[in-house]
Amino acid sequence: MNIQFTRQPSLFRLLFVFAVFTFFNLTTVSGQLVPNGSSNAKIGSFVDSILVKMTLEEKLGQLNQYRWVWGENEEPIRQQYREYIKEGKIGSFLGIFGVESTRELQRIAVEESRLGIPLLLAFDVIHGFRTIFPVPLAESASWEPANAEKSARIAAIEAAASGLHWTFAPMVDITHDPRWGRIIEGAGEDPYLGSQMAAARVRGFQGQDLAASNTVLACAKHFVAYGAAEGGRDYNTADISERSLREIYLPPFQSVINSDVATVMASFNEIGGVPMHANGWLINDVMRREWGFNGLVISDFTGVMELLHHGIAADSTQAGINAISAGVDIDMVSNIYLTKLKQAIEKKELPIAIVDEAVRRVLKLKYRAGLFEDPYRYQDTNREKQLLLHSDHLKASREVARQSIVLLKNENQILPLNNNIQSIAVIGALATDGRSSLGSWHGAGRSEEAITVLQGIRDALPGCAIKFAEGYTTPQSQDKTRFAKAVEIAQQSEAVILVLGESGAMSGEASNRSTLDLPGVQQDLAQEIHKTGKPLVVVLMNGRPLSINWLDQNVPAILETWFLGSQMGHAVADVLVGHYNPGGKLPVTFPRSVGQIPIYYNHKNTGRPPDKDIVWTSKYIDIDWTPLYPFGYGLSYTTFAYKNLNLNKNQMVKTDTLDVSVEVHNTGKVDGDEVVQLYIQDEVGSVTRPVKQLRNFKRIHLRAGEMKRVSFKISAEDLQFYNIAMKNVVEPGFFKVYVGGNSVDLLEKRFELVATK
Repeated sequence: MNIQFTRQPSLFRLLFVFAVFTFFNLTTVSGQLVPNGSSNAKIGSFVDSILVKMTLEEKLGQLNQYRWVWGENEEPIRQQYREYIKEGKIGSFLGIFGVESTRELQRIAVEESRLGIPLLLAFDVIHGFRTIFPVPLAESASWEPANAEKSARIAAIEAAASGLHWTFAPMVDITHDPRWGRIIEGAGEDPYLGSQMAAARVRGFQGQDLAASNTVLACAKHFVAYGAAEGGRDYNTADISERSLREIYLPPFQSVINSDVATVMASFNEIGGVPMHANGWLINDVMRREWGFNGLVISDFTGVMELLHHGIAADSTQAGINAISAGVDIDMVSNIYLTKLKQAIEKKELPIAIVDEAVRRVLKLKYRAGLFEDPYRYQDTNREKQLLLHSDHLKASREVARQSIVLLKNENQILPLNNNIQSIAVIGALATDGRSSLGSWHGAGRSEEAITVLQGIRDALPGCAIKFAEGYTTPQSQDKTRFAKAVEIAQQSEAVILVLGESGAMSGEASNRSTLDLPGVQQDLAQEIHKTGKPLVVVLMNGRPLSINWLDQNVPAILETWFLGSQMGHAVADVLVGHYNPGGKLPVTFPRSVGQIPIYYNHKNTGRPPDKDIVWTSKYIDIDWTPLYPFGYGLSYTTFAYKNLNLNKNQMVKTDTLDVSVEVHNTGKVDGDEVVQLYIQDEVGSVTRPVKQLRNFKRIHLRAGEMKRVSFKISAEDLQFYNIAMKNVVEPGFFKVYVGGNSVDLLEKRFELVATK
């Protein structure tokens, strides 16, 4: 829908438009410059036609992003922002949404500023906008990139309908430390799975045409190695080798750049003594020149200013010079580019060409978003009313949520619950916590619109007597006074569903933990309920792996449900009562103890690998060195058997493709999903190689008793690694292929890559 400008163009503007049309082959819409065509040459000509008219202050304004403020007491700040827009001092905003609010700001920019350059309006749309989907870590447990693309597509539709152009997502950081709060925002520990999910999310957000009114610009964050922060503490140093960068932390970013992600955000951490907001090698050399990224780089919140705290800039002017010289185009919130760089340019401390190139990237981004053609294309009140919380979106949220649930334990097939059950005790304050159901970074989601676990169970079992007791006030509470009521209703019921874990605020940015145990008195509560002898199911709500050894040893059934979003209660109930057979798999290793951190499946071997029978090997004296639940693990209400792993040949050359196939049998009595996982191991390399690496996977559905032969292909690209000279190579030698349902229980075959003559 095109909404025309209300302002009539002045004579000067008409003359200017005619001149530009003549020299740059542009068309007009109600007096506004509109590009004719989208070739790189025409985009460049269009952008240069604007750049040549801009003052230095207006250029710096395009590189300046402020955060919008809400509340009655913030009106003076909002009014100041409006004046800045008129003066060309703001190029984009963070934190504003809603057609009414966004249209007002856009009107000021295009109708009251000197050049009429539209604004970019951004928001953290991480796992849904108004309809909330599972948190990204949970969604990755579905091992289904199509789910990530679907949820991002719906998030983009809703966000765009609310006046937004840009989301600061997906987060593609890989981490081996579940203490880190932001593990919840990514795909877990594996670069291959992470790359697949990240690329899918970019496709979902950006669609086929960035200028369409139902797409948003994606932003891959945080570049790079933010998930490697020491001690699992947000914003902390990441001290890692270039090989680790290249093989673990950079691949998801390269994947999204190959998927044409529009923007990238710099990370807060330093690497090797260089903070990422000043790391020209990684931003300009690796990402832009080596990979060919031609999009825009934005700072994280006050990231430019924080170069002062890092100690590599003596003042804010130097911080701004360092950041923009390193390739950071937009300064989020620090206000340094706008206020300090003019003087630096006048003093010849910063070449104007660096600023011009950053401004070009901003203007090109606005061009790609279609804002020069129609700056109001996202401001449609009817679309906003129709699309937020659309029934189709809620249905999709429920389906993705069901696929994200992981069954960790199910002794004696206690789940699904018996259809004839007459009474159930639901215990745990999290069962009624709509806010936690949404998880962290829940966009414009509202807790009162979320279906809680208790509500979902009641809706699924209308004929069952369901009693509820809090058991604890909050997950971190030390109060045991509610135990007695919880035990009482447990004793009165046929079965107990105990909801334990973390609150939604315990994961996410700056929400790091020093322990992975159940917080507060929750384990004590579980022990008291266990004493009743009633059939017990634990439903975990959490944004990170937890060390739940006692639960694993004593509770017959455990469901990992994470934070599943708007339809959490319905999705959990669907699994509990057997309307849906869980098929999710862990995207991250669950440790026995925080003392095992970092623990991840694709580790390197040592000269003395762990051996319980040999003292002088790499292990612990107090616990097993193995994980509680391995990467890729997850059960089902049915069982699967793998047979007849086959390679089409035992030798290949670099130009070959190796065909791998395996039979997967549903050996149970229930239809179900299985995630078939393929790993490889390079037996001998010029540098040490991981014990195994995920290289492919497929989520399949099998009817009870059905068998399917699942096929994969292995190419030389799957065997590449960085050698001693940091060259990405394939070395001849023997490799192992593993296929199975998790990273531990696998079938194995061997083949040889031979050198060509």
